Amino acid sequence: MRVLLINGSPRQNGCTFTALDEVARALEGEGVEAEILHIGSGPIRGCIGCGGCARKGDCRCVFGDDRVNEALDRMAACDGLVIGSPVHYASASGGITSFMDRMFYAGGRQLRGKVGAAVVSARRAGTTAALDQLQKYFAISGMPIAPSQYWPMVHGNTPEEVKKDEEGLQIMRTLGRYMAYMIKSFALARENGLLPPPQEEPRRRTNFIR
Repeated sequence: MRVLLINGSPRQNGCTFTALDEVARALEGEGVEAEILHIGSGPIRGCIGCGGCARKGDCRCVFGDDRVNEALDRMAACDGLVIGSPVHYASASGGITSFMDRMFYAGGRQLRGKVGAAVVSARRAGTTAALDQLQKYFAISGMPIAPSQYWPMVHGNTPEEVKKDEEGLQIMRTLGRYMAYMIKSFALARENGLLPPPQEEPRRRTNFIR
């Protein structure tokens, strides 16, 4: 059992990493492997809606100059995904937004049924709006969302300040334990023949402009 945690901050070891690291250690304490992938500080292309991923049918984006396809490759062996982001203007960072648009558009089919969670980091506010944005990726892709004891956010302007947010860190640990519980429960269900509901085919698309 394995979870990929994606650090959507341009700072590799900043506040967002501090939150993700707390989740990762809770997962590992429950016997679930955890790996943190940093998207980097370089430019990340947004999705251009070219449809190349759909034509190829390989759950990979046609752009290969950042870590989107690497994340999709790693998710093939993972049971869960945690997205972490700093809060920029009451939303997720531009980098992680472009990253997730392409990751889910190209590889959403292979993410279905895996457990998802989002965590955000802010100095002060805008956290719930950013969480709502990130959790929509999971909801639209058939990914059950792991809960916690409160909104999964931490507060602080530096990693040292985040480490003083005792409630925030407790929320991260609780999230990690709930995610591990869900992953183990789904594995047990599959072992006993209980599978997720099949996707209806063909997939219907309604255009309201006629």
